[in-house]
Amino acid sequence: MEIQLNEANTPFNLEHTLSCGQIFRWEKIGEWWYGFVGEKVVRVRQIGGRLLFQAFPENVDIHFIESCFRLDDDLPLILSRINRDRQIDEAIRAFRGLRIVRQEPWECLISYICATNANIPAIRNMILNLSKKFGKKITLDEHDFYTFPKPKDFAQADLEEIKKCKLGFRAERVLEVSRMMEEKEFNLEALRKMGYEEAKGRLMSLPGVGHKVADCVLLFSLGKLEAFPVDIWMKRIILKLYPNHFEQTFVEKILAKRSITPKEYEKISSFGRNYFGEYAGYAQEYLFHSRGHQL
Repeated sequence: MEIQLNEANTPFNLEHTLSCGQIFRWEKIGEWWYGFVGEKVVRVRQIGGRLLFQAFPENVDIHFIESCFRLDDDLPLILSRINRDRQIDEAIRAFRGLRIVRQEPWECLISYICATNANIPAIRNMILNLSKKFGKKITLDEHDFYTFPKPKDFAQADLEEIKKCKLGFRAERVLEVSRMMEEKEFNLEALRKMGYEEAKGRLMSLPGVGHKVADCVLLFSLGKLEAFPVDIWMKRIILKLYPNHFEQTFVEKILAKRSITPKEYEKISSFGRNYFGEYAGYAQEYLFHSRGHQL
């Protein structure tokens, strides 16, 4: 099946979207990108203004793919709202068509708990190990893929089994959160109806969920496009591009060290939300993809 894209109304770039670091279970094999959306393996390829796709074990309709890649977002409007200066304008021009992927909240939550103090290859490896051990295998085009485990799959497991997936200290957090979900102590979907601040506060009550994990889950899976995640790279990007928005002593102090305190995180994240507005999360992705590899 395919979707016809209109560059003026529906700009989209599959390569930028899937290679910008927001999602960990998509990989390019040959000319196609393969990844999971829920329980389905999706194969997708872009040729100019045509987006070709197929899903397994059952195919999906156009609306399913449009939702996954947020093709329902008015990207020209969003980009016009966040385009406030030369720095972000350069990023938009270079990576126009990059969209935030609408991820499944449970998988997104566990993925970013695993992402704590880890690089992308390590994160991918942890998620793959968990999926191989606790998920179901689907073979497509002679490649094996594994569904992401449900809360009950982890909740019923022994801690040592989860540790074997090379999660380190994150294993206990994954087990605790899974048990809370399985016992209905926490409802991720309910966060969609809450405002940003309330939803973030709820998320941060979970084991292993700090400011950054919460903001990533809110932005990438729960539709809170004002969320502005800050990691070591985003910290450097913001303080190097927008130093005049902070006290000089703060800039010098933060750039001189690797980690940041929750209070320092919130100061930088608040700047992003206030400066770029209701679509700050999109500004974060464009700046991160544009500048992250340069620092």
